[in-house]
Amino acid sequence: MQLQSQLAKEDFEKYVLKVVLATFENGGTASKLDTYELSPPVDAWEFPKYPNRTVILPPEANLLAELKEFVLANEPFLREPDCWLGTWIHPQTGCCYLDITMRCDELDEAHRLSLEFSEGAGRRIVALYNSWRKETVYLKGKTLK
Repeated sequence: MQLQSQLAKEDFEKYVLKVVLATFENGGTASKLDTYELSPPVDAWEFPKYPNRTVILPPEANLLAELKEFVLANEPFLREPDCWLGTWIHPQTGCCYLDITMRCDELDEAHRLSLEFSEGAGRRIVALYNSWRKETVYLKGKTLK
């Protein structure tokens, strides 16, 4: 049993390292906690499902340590079927966003939901991202938090 636990811990460590590397290489990524797999680019709009759980890290932060802490603190949410572990480096600030990401195929629907989630959480969602198109749509509106 102890060997299984050690192997599970090593798998988790490899997964987190893989996410960190992909974040730095690609400017962000989405992955599934259940499978430890990174998502290939998809033609869908990604944004935080729970914006009040988003963590914004300064460029000098230890992303590896912060990501582990974020995953452990948000594990139940990250295991929801429509949720992904999302990372994104804001190109203008260099800050890294860690969030519980969801996807919508249609930009209008993603925009509508992001505004709804922002209002409900009291925290503004900054942008929608499409990894297939490598396109970011910055959201305008009042700053909630």
